[in-house]
Amino acid sequence: MGKLLPILLALVGLGGGLGAGLMLRPDPGATDAAHGEGDAPAKADGEHAAEADGEHAAEDGAEDGAEAPEYVKLNNQFVVPVVDQGRVSAMVVLSLSLEVETGSTETVYQHEPKLRDVFLQVLFDHANVGGFSGSFTDGSNLIVLRTTLKEAAGQVLGTVVKDVLITDIARQDS
Repeated sequence: MGKLLPILLALVGLGGGLGAGLMLRPDPGATDAAHGEGDAPAKADGEHAAEADGEHAAEDGAEDGAEAPEYVKLNNQFVVPVVDQGRVSAMVVLSLSLEVETGSTETVYQHEPKLRDVFLQVLFDHANVGGFSGSFTDGSNLIVLRTTLKEAAGQVLGTVVKDVLITDIARQDS
């Protein structure tokens, strides 16, 4: 009897949890109404995803007739040493992506070595003038860095580049 009681209690708890989950589950019709679909027939998940992508593309500036931009993530991170009084006081690691015209992804990857070179030069210069010291994530500091990176990308790729996005940034002090 002592071995049967814990098993019986576990089954009762499992049954109670299952029953509560079923009772508190949201009504599928209510979620459709919340998304503005009302009494429309249920659609396949792929159709919902396609509609959502279309809505987001319209929100991202495609409503004026221009094509939606592409985003190209550069393969490797950028590691920048911060030198203070002749010694490395910190390391900054960044991940960058480029916002480019539609169909330009392959062009970016073909020019990636040159892009990395000019980006590293900009990042080293930014570090040397103190851009990664103190409050380096301050909005004005990042705007200056993004603008300089965009100008450097423009030297390599021309008008293909719309913007440079800093997707990750971290500083490790030594």
